[in-house]
Amino acid sequence: MDRCLYITGRVQGVGFRYWTVLKAYSIGGLSGYAYNMENGDVVVLMSGSEEKMNELQAALYKGPLFARVDSVEERPDLKSVFPPIIEGSFKRI
Repeated sequence: MDRCLYITGRVQGVGFRYWTVLKAYSIGGLSGYAYNMENGDVVVLMSGSEEKMNELQAALYKGPLFARVDSVEERPDLKSVFPPIIEGSFKRI
């Protein structure tokens, strides 16, 4: 199972992607990507159990210390822009 999330707010220049990768590894059992959009937003594509994905999604609403998250929205239409998820890997791209 996978999920694609679109995060808006002050989410670039604050270590959001790096923090997302660390959070995914601390939760465990997740694979995926965190990607900076040209417009300043971030997209997170993740794969794992429903429980693990829910845990990461809840954390994304807060983000790292200097982030300001305005919204976290599911966007399955954006999945196609990513390469296939590599099992056991969560990366910034």
